[in-house]
Formats: sequence, C-alpha cells, structure tokens
Amino acid sequence: MPEPILQVQQLKTHFYLMEGVVPAVEEVSFDLHRGETLGLVGESGSGKSVTALSILRLVPDPPGKIVGGRILFEGKDLLALPEKEMRKIRGNGSR
Repeated sequence: MPEPILQVQQLKTHFYLMEGVVPAVEEVSFDLHRGETLGLVGESGSGKSVTALSILRLVPDPPGKIVGGRILFEGKDLLALPEKEMRKIRGNGSR
C-alpha cells in the first residue's frame, strides 16, 4: 500500500490557563490514504476540533501549544515548516 497522505502520530495539544494545564488532545494517531475519508467522532469537548486545528497549526498560541507528536502531510513534517509554507498547504499561499 502506498504511503499515507496524512500521518498523525501521538499528537498532544495542551492549553496553558491560569487554572493550570488542560490536555485537549492526548496521544492521537491515525493514517489517512489518498481517496479515503476520515471521520472523528466523540463527545462534545473530546478534542475533535482541537485535533483538526492542531493539524493545520491554527491552535491559538498562547494559550494552546502542540507539545508532542508528529504530523506528516505528503511526507512533510508540518510541525517543522515555516508559516509561509503552512499557508501554502492550507490553500492561502498564492494570494
């Protein structure tokens, strides 16, 4: 089988609030291959939206921070890319 188009490995995103650290995403992992559809299902507040925002690196910092894991899109490590490259991946690079 070909390499996944998206690989999320042990993703962890926390929010640092005055009340303390709130883990919003803990150890989320999945692979998505070209042509596949993925649905994230869970209760309200279970981290679905924060997972999606983390993949796109749109978690507001502060108070949020991706504190662990890897996100690979077409073999590129999204957590290591400069913001200019992320805008291209998100679809805003040519504007």
